[in-house]
Amino acid sequence: MEIDVVIVGGGAAGLSAALSLGRARRRVVVLDNGQPRNRFAAHMHGVLGQEGADPREFLARGRDEVAGYGVEVVGGAASQVETTDAGVRVTADDGRVIEGRMLVVASGMDDVLPDIPGLAERWGTTVLHCPYCHGWEVGGQRLGVIATSPMSLHQVRLLRQWSDDLVFFAAAAGEIDADARVALEARGIAIITAPVTGVTSRDGVLAVATDDGGSTPLDAVFVAGALRPRDGFLSGLGLERTESPFGSFLTVDAAGRTSHPRIWAAGNVAEPMLNVAMSVSAGAVVAATVNMALVDEDFEAALA
Repeated sequence: MEIDVVIVGGGAAGLSAALSLGRARRRVVVLDNGQPRNRFAAHMHGVLGQEGADPREFLARGRDEVAGYGVEVVGGAASQVETTDAGVRVTADDGRVIEGRMLVVASGMDDVLPDIPGLAERWGTTVLHCPYCHGWEVGGQRLGVIATSPMSLHQVRLLRQWSDDLVFFAAAAGEIDADARVALEARGIAIITAPVTGVTSRDGVLAVATDDGGSTPLDAVFVAGALRPRDGFLSGLGLERTESPFGSFLTVDAAGRTSHPRIWAAGNVAEPMLNVAMSVSAGAVVAATVNMALVDEDFEAALA
């Protein structure tokens, strides 16, 4: 087959895998829809050597780098994947068909925000999700955490490291036991149990409204949306999945192998807690294992 590896997704994980595979002289095609998860943020953080870089410029440099090793990046999203005796067949949303010996799924995931007016339009600016990604920029300011599940208790405890002026909108967290409540209050975290009804902004100041008529001014608010992996195009393959508190994700081993011997996964599509730096690493790990699988297959074919 002309193509060794098809990579679905041209974000940090996908381009990292493409770079290593291209340097291994593999014939690689990356199918990318140009919609990375962090497209709403103006800057990315915690990536050594790229601190504060624009995510779009980071990916543009990555595409230029992989092109230097013969990797082809084409626009589009995968709509279906089929397996054949010799490899995989990927059908794009425009009807294009790309066949290769191996598939790396690096299509990422989406953050599905709660249906609270004013929340989605501020996502990535004053409505945030990860303190490691954005906490420094709002550190010491008036912060809030809008609960979306019992897991939000972890988020609000973590945010206390970045500010001592912190409000927990706890309605969607469920019943908070006495010990947890005492611990939050001991750290000076205010708890509001009335459900949030909206988020507004005026002159750079947020206001979180609740159904008891309250309005709390803040500088930024954190919220954890539902995590949805972009892997619907794999639905017909029956790949094994793992159920976790974060949702249902592809089951992979430490090297990114799925339950199918020709399909690997890297980045948020399989591991929702990875940031950009971790996704780059995951892509490199997957590339090495995919290349070795191809090496072994080439030797087996030669012997046959």
